Amino acid sequence: MKYYLAIDIGASSGRHIIGCRRGGKIFTREVYRFPNEVKQQDGHLVWDTEALLSHVMRGIDAALEKYPRIESFSIDTWGVDYVLMNGAEPILPCYAYRDGRTERIIEKVHAKVPFKTLYARTGIQFQPFNTVYQLCADNESGRLDKATDFLMMPEYFIYRLTGVKTHEYTNATTGGLVDAHARTYDREIYEKLGLPQRLFGELSFPGTAAGEYKGIKAVLCATHDTGSAVEGMPLGRDCFFLSSGTWSLLGAAIDSPRTDEESLKCNFTNEGGVGYIRFLKNIMGLWIIQNLQKQTGYSFGEMADMARASKYEKTFDVNLPRFLSSPDMRAEVLGALGESGLADADLFNSVYRSLAQSYANAINELESVLGEKRPVLVIAGGGAKNGYLNELTRLFTGKEVRAYPVEATAIGNLKVQMEAAK
Repeated sequence: MKYYLAIDIGASSGRHIIGCRRGGKIFTREVYRFPNEVKQQDGHLVWDTEALLSHVMRGIDAALEKYPRIESFSIDTWGVDYVLMNGAEPILPCYAYRDGRTERIIEKVHAKVPFKTLYARTGIQFQPFNTVYQLCADNESGRLDKATDFLMMPEYFIYRLTGVKTHEYTNATTGGLVDAHARTYDREIYEKLGLPQRLFGELSFPGTAAGEYKGIKAVLCATHDTGSAVEGMPLGRDCFFLSSGTWSLLGAAIDSPRTDEESLKCNFTNEGGVGYIRFLKNIMGLWIIQNLQKQTGYSFGEMADMARASKYEKTFDVNLPRFLSSPDMRAEVLGALGESGLADADLFNSVYRSLAQSYANAINELESVLGEKRPVLVIAGGGAKNGYLNELTRLFTGKEVRAYPVEATAIGNLKVQMEAAK
C-alpha cells in the first residue's frame, strides 16, 4: 500500500491527512490538526509563518510515526498572500489578506492599469486584497527594495522544508498578475505597475516535483486550496460547485477563461485549475458565522438548531466590505439589517438565509453569463456538514444539492500526488 500526505492549511485551522488508494477510491485519515488565525502586529494583521511552519513539521513527524514510508507530500493554503524573500531569507512580517494596507493603493494601481484592462488580461475579479495590490503597496512602502522574489504561502513552506523555490500556477492565478490565456505572469502588467521583473519566476503546474524532506518527495498539488477542493469533488458537466468554508467559492469548471464584459460586470473570476478554468465568485462564506460563534459562545450545531427554530426572514448582503475584518460581527450584522437588537436565534437565521440568498444570486448570474443551466450544486468543505444551510440553499437556488461533508481539499491534494506518481 502506498501512502501520501496532504497538508491543508486554512485561515482558521490546518490538518495533515494521510491518503491511500484502494479499489479506485481514495481513503483518508487525519493524523495532525492545528489552529491558525491572523495576529495583530504594529497595527496590521499578519500571519505567524514560523508557528505555521513549526506545525507543518510536527505534523509530518506525526505522520511518519504512523506511516514510516510516505511516497510524497504536498501543501495547499488560501490564495493571494505571500512571503517576500531576500535570497534565502524571508522579509517579514507576512501580511494577511484581511489587513487594510492596500486601501490607499488601489486607485493608484487603476490609474496605471485600469481594472477593465486587468480583468481582460487576467480574468481575476476585483478584491482589495489581490496580490497585485499587495505587491504595489509593498513597492510604495519600500519593502520590495531588498526583495529578490516572493513565494506564495504553500510554496514558501515547501521551500523552507526542501530548499526548492517554485511558483505554482493555480495559486499564482488568484493574485491578478497571470495572463489567463498564456498561463504566465503578465509582463505588460507588472512593468506598467513598476514591479521588478526579478520577482516573477516561471510558473510550475500541479504534479511538478519540488525537492524532498526527510526522505519524502515534495510534489506541487493545486496549491490554492479551492483548486484542490474542486479537484476533490465528484463533478459532472451538469454540476456547479460550492466550496463552503471560511470563504464560499461558487462556480463551474469550464474549458477556457471568460474575460468578456458580462463576466467583468458580474465580477466573476477565472482561476487556474488542473486542466480547466475555475469560473467562480468569492462569497464571504462562513466567516460571519465563525465570528459570531466566538462572540456568543454557542457551538456551531447549537447555532444551526437555533436558526432553524427562528421565524425571522430578513436578509442582507453578506459581501459588504463591513464584514471583511470587524472586531464586532454582531454589530455589523445588525447594522446591515437596520436593526437595533435581535435575539441570537433570529440573528443566526438571518445570516444563514443571507448566505443561501447569495448562492442563489451567484447561480443566476453564472447561468446568465455561461448561457446554460446546470441542475446540480455539489457542496464540499466544512459548510457541507451544516444540514440547515444545505436545506436553505436547496430552497433558495432550486437546485439539487449534493453535499459531500468530506475533506475535499485534501482529497484533491492527494489525487494530484497519486497521478504524479504513476
